[in-house]
Amino acid sequence: MISPDAARNVVGIIGNVISFGLFLSPVPTFWRILKKKDVEEFKADPYLATLLNCMLWVFYGLPIVHPNSILVVTINGIGLVVEAIYLIIFFLYSPNKKRLRMMAVLGVEAVFMVAVILGVLLGAHTHKKRSMIVGILCVFFGSLMYFSPLTIMGKVVKTKSVEYMPFFLSLVSFLNGVCWTAYALIRFDIYVTIPNGLGAFFGAIQLILYFCYYGSTPKESKQPPKDVEMPPHVVSGNTDGGNVSITVER
Repeated sequence: MISPDAARNVVGIIGNVISFGLFLSPVPTFWRILKKKDVEEFKADPYLATLLNCMLWVFYGLPIVHPNSILVVTINGIGLVVEAIYLIIFFLYSPNKKRLRMMAVLGVEAVFMVAVILGVLLGAHTHKKRSMIVGILCVFFGSLMYFSPLTIMGKVVKTKSVEYMPFFLSLVSFLNGVCWTAYALIRFDIYVTIPNGLGAFFGAIQLILYFCYYGSTPKESKQPPKDVEMPPHVVSGNTDGGNVSITVER
């Protein structure tokens, strides 16, 4: 019989693979930016938010904070690198006004992370206390990101069209939330369970809406396709609570 730790590792590895796919979902958008050498009307906000989310989850998963969470560190560490690449591309092809705003936000995030790290390491001297402080921050920011799909879901209901809510992305987002929720429940971790449970819930709602309104969606749009920003979930989308905001090229 498979042990709980082995089962948890298997589920976590599957979650890493799914979350990695979610992190890569904005690639078509950035390929477009590279070709046009212009960010157009795209915003850096989803990627800045995901970067902070990943930093918090990497810190949470470190042995000095929450031992035996290496799979949380791996996927969010990968997410950090991917988001950094996105932001570098965005910075290179943005006008000065957007660049200054990005630098300001990154500066605030850096100061915030330094304050969190120093405060936790110097002020909390047990794994339980450190996990609680960082975990609460992860839940807060991760949950905010999971609420972001409410905008696109409202649009689906209003227009009775799923044109701007891709089925595959909704399905993978749902599976990602389910996978990481299962991971957290095997060795109960409430801080991973809450944001990813929300991710699974909203993913399921998106799938229900998709099947409800697929039939009423125009097969061919009279207007050129648009680019739609659908922040995820990563990807506790977050990946393991670590959530990814996703920009989808339509």
